[in-house]
Amino acid sequence: MIILGIDPGTATTGFGVIEKVKGGQWQAKEFGVITTDKDLNDAERLNVLAHDLEVIIKKHKPDAVGVEKLYFESNVKTAITVAQARGAILLTLEHNHIPIYEFTPLQVKSRLTGYGKADKKQVQFMVKREFGLKTTPKPDDAADALAIALCCGLQIKQTY
Repeated sequence: MIILGIDPGTATTGFGVIEKVKGGQWQAKEFGVITTDKDLNDAERLNVLAHDLEVIIKKHKPDAVGVEKLYFESNVKTAITVAQARGAILLTLEHNHIPIYEFTPLQVKSRLTGYGKADKKQVQFMVKREFGLKTTPKPDDAADALAIALCCGLQIKQTY
């Protein structure tokens, strides 16, 4: 089973691809970020995001995708641009007929650390440990995407 995790953003969208291997362990196959040029208008940035996501989907052919749900406290401008990115992401996933699972940051933190208010460092530590990585994935958006992918994989509980 291959799971794609996505941490949405307009400037930077994190992605992480994991695969369930023999023995039931999860392996990180690829992770990174999709970035868009700040000089592009919103529509152009969303087009870049959708195109680059299509490339990742075609390369890895995920069985399911975990996407972080929108969460914000006070910055409405940021929330709107992230919502636009989520819209482009969800539409791209729907066009590719991939099952979508959505998770709040609290759900991801709870599933990985057992504590819904865990800080970034705790989540990154668990990502590093779960995938047997030598270093913490960078940038933070990529580590978050791997955490979302793992949360999705654990939610599905599909075994081979």
